[in-house]
Order: sequence, then structure tokens, then C-alpha cells
Amino acid sequence: MADKLLQLRDRIDALDEKIQALITERAKVAEEVAVAKQEVGNTVFYRAEREAQVLRNVMERNEGPLSNEEMARLFREIMSACLALERVMKIAFLGPEGTFTQTAALKHFGHSVKTLAMTTIGDVFREVESGQSSYGVVPVENSTEGVVNHTLDEFMKSSLNICGEVELRIHHNLLGKVESIRDVKKVYSHRQSLAQCRKWLDTNLNNIEQIDVSSNAEAARLASEEEGAAAIAGETAADIYGLRLIESSIEDEPDNTTRFLIIGERQLPTSGIDKTSLLISTNNKSGALHAILEPLAKNKISMTRIESRPSRQGMWNYVFFIDIEGHAADDNVKKAISELEEAASVVKVLGSYPKAVL
Repeated sequence: MADKLLQLRDRIDALDEKIQALITERAKVAEEVAVAKQEVGNTVFYRAEREAQVLRNVMERNEGPLSNEEMARLFREIMSACLALERVMKIAFLGPEGTFTQTAALKHFGHSVKTLAMTTIGDVFREVESGQSSYGVVPVENSTEGVVNHTLDEFMKSSLNICGEVELRIHHNLLGKVESIRDVKKVYSHRQSLAQCRKWLDTNLNNIEQIDVSSNAEAARLASEEEGAAAIAGETAADIYGLRLIESSIEDEPDNTTRFLIIGERQLPTSGIDKTSLLISTNNKSGALHAILEPLAKNKISMTRIESRPSRQGMWNYVFFIDIEGHAADDNVKKAISELEEAASVVKVLGSYPKAVL
């Protein structure tokens, strides 16, 4: 038995050497790509559509025993490290440090980027618009609590494009420096997290004060400084603020997922499996919504989301945010947009981007 274990470990060591050599070779090729781009004046160093294609191929090739998600995560980090040889990207996110938005940023771009915490969603937009950060990451909707209105409102006045999306399974944990749940005197968290853990809180901490703060990361910071305080937050916040995991996965809905958008200046070519987000404004009259939806159905386009927001340009005037399957360059999408422009007062393509890979 001992001899067999030694043989297996020797095989692992040999495989590790091969893997390391191949990663080194890949990094060298990435450096050659950077040089080739410079020679032809190509300044686009990050290709979101290309990365999406690579990750889809990785998952299609995967034969286990590692899951598709785990295999793609490993390749994401390799690509992130190789890209950093050319340039370390700055990614703005809705802070502070330890938020789920930061986790989404690292899931999408890998850990070889520099993440910058912003105070508000508007600050994330302005950071990218000013060119201080290459991209930004903002939340747009949660499967339990619905749309993030602040993000939609920013798109009404911003020239930035949507360059990608991230879907993140949200696991809420009760964190603190106390020894057990019996020692908890108050709980800090963002209002959405409190709502997403309502049943658990009512069952386990019914008589404990619940305090709404600006973010889960801020909740973790406060819990790290106050005796008897706990926070509802993610594991990243626990690591940053030195908190114990008192109870894990306390969310009421096990499939609780938040969708985040990647915002940037670049318009992306097709990746093969894309989504397009539209902002549409129409006059307040009978049949206005039908006139918007008809071109999509007529051109056999699947709509995955529709939200309305006040236009702020007149009482009872609204704009619609619509997500559809396909790329703006696809013939049927192009035709539908042309027909929409005839039916609506404003049609703005917010971006065509790869569908979330994992």
C-alpha cells in the first residue's frame, strides 16, 4: 500500500512539472501576442468575447472528475495571470472591500487584476468614464429581491457599454467574534441581505436588533469592532475583517443568485452566444408596450428580461430596459432594432456581450 502511494505521488509530481511547463509556455506565447498587437497598433489587450469562447471550449472538453465550473475557474486564473504580463487591469466595483460585487469582479477577471472599491454605483460609472479604471462591475438584479434601480438609472445618462455579465450564487453567513449564536446581541447587514435571510432570522434571532447598513462589508467591519455584534456577509468579508463563521448559508432561498454587469467603453464583436441590452423610451399612449414587443416576436427574438423606470423627463413617462438573446450585429436583431426605432422615441443599445459562461 505504501509503495502504491509513493508511485501515485511520483506521478502527481511528474504531472505538476508538465503542467507548470505548459503554463510557462502559454505565458510566453501571451507575451508574443502582446508584441504582435503593438506592431500593428492594436490597443485592445483584453478581449472579453475571446475569453468567453476559450472558457466554453474548456467546459466542452472537460471529462471530469472536476466540474465544468471548477475547470473554467482554473483556466480563468491562468488567462488572468497571462494578461497581467501585458497590463494589470484596474477594475472598479461597488465597495467597500469584501462585497459580493468584488467577488463577482474576481470571478469574471481573475485575481491578477487590481480591484478598486467605490462608494456608490454612480462612482463606479464615473471611474470608468474618466478612464481611471478599465472596467467596472455593478449589481443589476437579484433572483429574490429583483432589480437594482440605481444601476438602471445610471445607464440613462451614461455612454458606457455593457461588456459582460456575471451570475454569482449568493451564500449569506452569520459572522462575528462571538463564540456562538447565543452571544449575538445585534445583527448588521444590508437591507437586501436582511430580506433574503428573513425566515432564518425570525426563527433563530427573532428578538435581536437588526440594523440596516450600506453594505455587507460595512456590516462585517462594524461587527469586528463591537462586542456582541454579528454581521450577515460573505466569506470574503470574514477573511478581510477577521471574523468567525458562526452559521453558514442562512439565506432563505438556496438558489439565491445576483447578476452583475461589466461596464466599459468598448463595444464587443460577437462571441457566438450573446445577449443584448436595450433602453427604449416610448410615448405614453395606448398600445405603446405592444409596439415595442412586436418587432422582437416578429423576428423570433427571445426576451429574457424587461424592466420599466421613470424617465424623469415628464410625469408618467417611462423607459424600458430589455434584455434579448443575440448580438446587435445578428441579422434578426439588427432588423428588430430598426423596426423598434420606428415605433419608439428612443432606442439605445446598451451593449451586446457574451452570456455568462458560469
